[in-house]
Amino acid sequence: QVHVVESGGGLVQAGGSLRLTCADPRVIFSVFTSDTMAWYRQAPGKDRDLVALITSGGGTTYADSVKGRFTIYRDNARKRVHLQMNDLKSEDTGVYFCNIQRRGSNYWGQGTQVTVSS
Repeated sequence: QVHVVESGGGLVQAGGSLRLTCADPRVIFSVFTSDTMAWYRQAPGKDRDLVALITSGGGTTYADSVKGRFTIYRDNARKRVHLQMNDLKSEDTGVYFCNIQRRGSNYWGQGTQVTVSS
C-alpha cells in the first residue's frame, strides 16, 4: 500500500551540507498532498527522535538542535519531501528515517545513513 524510499545520505565533513529526499511514488497526488511527513534520527545507542515535520498545510516543526540549520519542505507535484541540512555537526550523525502519517497510520522508510566527520 505504501512504499517509502529515502535517499541522499552520505559521509560529509563538519560544516558541510546534505539534502535528504523521501518519496512515495505509488500514491496518487490527491492523497499525498493530505499527508503529514517527517524526518526522524536515530544515533547509535539512542532512541529514534523527531528532527523535522511538515503538515499538509506547510506548517513546520523542528528539534531545537537543528533550528536555523535544517529546513524541511515538500514537493507535492513530485510526491516528495526533502530535508536540507546545512552546517552539519558531528552530533547530527545517525540513521535518518522518513515517516508518513496517513489516516491515523504511520509508514516508515528503511533509513539513510548520515555520517559527519569532525
